[in-house]
Amino acid sequence: MAVSAADALPEYHHRELHSILVAAPPERALAAAKETRLEDLPVVRALFRLRGLRRAPSGALWEAMRANSFRPLGDNTLVAVGKPWRPRGAMLAVDDFAAFREPGYAKMAMDIGFSEGRLTTETRVFLTSPDARRAFRAYWLLVRPLSGLTRRSWLRAAKRRAEA
Repeated sequence: MAVSAADALPEYHHRELHSILVAAPPERALAAAKETRLEDLPVVRALFRLRGLRRAPSGALWEAMRANSFRPLGDNTLVAVGKPWRPRGAMLAVDDFAAFREPGYAKMAMDIGFSEGRLTTETRVFLTSPDARRAFRAYWLLVRPLSGLTRRSWLRAAKRRAEA
């Protein structure tokens, strides 16, 4: 059974959903999303540098996220716990994502999916306490447009790759 961001975080405070029509079979579209390289996404590389990483990682974006403390939950979903409003995100290694409830953190889930000819990415964020909600709200005001830009750029690059 496939695990989605909705399965990982059925309750959330923030959600971002993006999609694009792709003329390719689901397997090829999903593989293209996972294989899309940071080199294909100049804007995303710049955002990695803004995030405090002097040199943006190279290779596939999916793998770069895994190397940056996101853990797989199923084939097409990544999850993480941290404080993204802090430099470098103050990410935690958490054994049981579903059970984590320590105050002051963001639980984040991101997936890629394919349905009815559309390649999608969904991001959900659950904040574990009121102070985390306040900190994230200020952070999200600045970052949300950039997050959306990242997702849309990624989907466009994956579409080009899948349809090639």
